[in-house]
Amino acid sequence: MSLWLSGIGVSRGIAIGRAQKLHSDELEIPEYTLAAADVEGEVVRFYGAQRRAKEQLREVRARIPLGTPGDIAAFIDTHLLMMDDRSITDATVARIRSDRSNAEVALQKARDALIAVFNQMEDPYLRTRRDDVEHVCDRILRVLLKSERQLTLKSDAITEPTVILSDDITPADIILLAQQSVVAFVTEYGGPLSHTAILARSLGIPAVVGLHNARRLVREGEQLIVDGESGHVLADPEVLATAFYRRRQQQQVQHRKRLTQLRDMPAESVDGIRVHLHANIELPEDAAVASANGAEGVGLYRTEFLFMNRKGQPSEDEQYDAYSRVVSAVKGPITIRTLDLGADKQVDSGRSHGPTPNNPALGLRAIRLCLKDQEMFRTQVRALLRAAHHGQMKIMLPMISNLAEFRQAAAIIESCREELRQQGLVIASPPIGAMIEVPAAAIAASMIARHARFFSIGTNDLIQYTLAIDRVDDEVNYLYDPLHPAVLQLVRLTIQAGAAAGIDVSMCGEMAGDPRYTRLLLGLGLTEFSMHPTSLLEVKRVVRESSIGDLRSKVSQLLDRMITQAEGADELEALLSAGS
Repeated sequence: MSLWLSGIGVSRGIAIGRAQKLHSDELEIPEYTLAAADVEGEVVRFYGAQRRAKEQLREVRARIPLGTPGDIAAFIDTHLLMMDDRSITDATVARIRSDRSNAEVALQKARDALIAVFNQMEDPYLRTRRDDVEHVCDRILRVLLKSERQLTLKSDAITEPTVILSDDITPADIILLAQQSVVAFVTEYGGPLSHTAILARSLGIPAVVGLHNARRLVREGEQLIVDGESGHVLADPEVLATAFYRRRQQQQVQHRKRLTQLRDMPAESVDGIRVHLHANIELPEDAAVASANGAEGVGLYRTEFLFMNRKGQPSEDEQYDAYSRVVSAVKGPITIRTLDLGADKQVDSGRSHGPTPNNPALGLRAIRLCLKDQEMFRTQVRALLRAAHHGQMKIMLPMISNLAEFRQAAAIIESCREELRQQGLVIASPPIGAMIEVPAAAIAASMIARHARFFSIGTNDLIQYTLAIDRVDDEVNYLYDPLHPAVLQLVRLTIQAGAAAGIDVSMCGEMAGDPRYTRLLLGLGLTEFSMHPTSLLEVKRVVRESSIGDLRSKVSQLLDRMITQAEGADELEALLSAGS
């Protein structure tokens, strides 16, 4: 009898294969007190386990095929760096010495303390990086416990199409499994920003996450059909269902081949309106992947990674080197977002900005933190201004909620520019824009637009703040709805304000890279999109098949009816279906 299960689809595609459960193999941590004479020996044992864990990761990295997207190797590089992170190593060694704890317990306590910090972070993307801490510490713990087996599978080599079911999967395991016959991933936990989601999208492997009790409900070896777009998993499908999904698979293969032909074609609608498609990237190496998918530039480059996993903040020269490399590597414009961390994350040699807030999402973060710690902000701004002449840079300020914040930040940037001029440096004047991700900023967009040179709509946070939900929280992420009339109205207000002021408006949230929403966004007036590089060609296809003039008239009337009469859901569904 077939079983229909639903989770969160995070990587598009259809996969058919046999279920194979990846057991978490939960570790049992022994706890004992060391004799004074054994303490330094235990420290040596910990460092030895750390070295062995790093060797394992280097072996995994060496197996990554040439031509693989840069963000794949970046996950392993991040874990290698974290192996040496003093907040892990120094804290563990200190506990061994002060408490005379065995290394396993000391590492476990250091891990728990660090995860508590990440759990308080307001940014969903950064908060899910707590998984990195767990995976790194778990790998060292396995070496300490002589339980180094990474995969608990029924065979060492997978030879038939296989769907992996797990509670969670480490980046290293995903990379290794992707090189075998694994055709899909299904996890019991996680969301759109989990490691499984990000890596599966980059590798082009269908994935469904947040499917609770999947391993309990599905039998080992049972045939599964995974729809990574809808989030559905069909266990023990009937013959007709299997035939239907195999036809869909074949159609998708042909569809992907046709998409590659669009790479060098313009993103121009049927009625001749030009749309600009940019990429979101995190590392200089990602610029090549973006270009290979036809990106015209970079619409979002995150700078937080320079500040993470370290106690002291990066120097001006270190930041200049990083920004110069990425700006030089990008063909076309690049929008760099200034630091988007919260007060709960120490980035300045351990100096905190006060106690951790109860609700950091509404506290001292992003531009608010930068305006409070102006020394840190000025260091970053000076590095950005120095790097700007290497390409077409724009500077974007995150979490602007009122005009005063934007004007104060702009004044600091101008002050830094004058400082650099006085030092005899030739400094460019990159446009300064605002990231619209707070409902207040969207409502006041017409006011802010008189001072900003451009807007970028960050739908991930805009949706969360508007609907008061946390999409990383499994208990409420079902309420995350990009199509809520309030969200669409805020997007429309922002686009209209930008058009009235004559400034560019782009969108860099996940909504921009989902082809189901492309026609809707075109109808709202959006003509600049920024997304993960792997989504570019699909969105370009929808653009080239659309008449934007017709869509604008249709969407305007539809949204007005939804807001005033609570009608139009069926028409909206038809509009979305036409773009998929």
